[in-house]
Amino acid sequence: MDKLKAVQSKIIGSSAELNRRLSYWNFKSKKVVFSNGCFDILHKGHIDYLAKAAGLGDILIIGLNSDNSVRRIKGGGRPVQDEDSRALILAGLQFVSAIVMFDEDTPYELIKTVQPHFLVKGSDYKTEDIVGFDVVKAKGGEVVTIDFLDGYSTTGVINRIKNI
Repeated sequence: MDKLKAVQSKIIGSSAELNRRLSYWNFKSKKVVFSNGCFDILHKGHIDYLAKAAGLGDILIIGLNSDNSVRRIKGGGRPVQDEDSRALILAGLQFVSAIVMFDEDTPYELIKTVQPHFLVKGSDYKTEDIVGFDVVKAKGGEVVTIDFLDGYSTTGVINRIKNI
């Protein structure tokens, strides 16, 4: 398999494929970590956050907001990069196991399907307010928050580019 195909294979396009991989990972007793976001312009803060999330378990699944979802959440002009580009860039990270796109405003239904051992979000959220908290806790999993790197945000990058 060539390198690009290997990266593309991390992008899961159907619920049947997601269920197949989840069954395999569960059979192998892999600890699944789930996080989600728009990941519009990947920067150092994202890498730090995702690497720390991946370190919690064996498999890192990223729920990626679709273009429509990003527009509803972030407003006009976003996303800067389309969903296929964002998915491919994230899939290129060695510690990312899978990317699953979702079109809703939150990944609640996706979290119910994945049933992760660890649900991870930034520390700007209170643990009990994180979407999917109830699902993960009911299963005996852990909800974890990770501090962001100061000075790194997609909005900050976009504003710096605008000011050039």
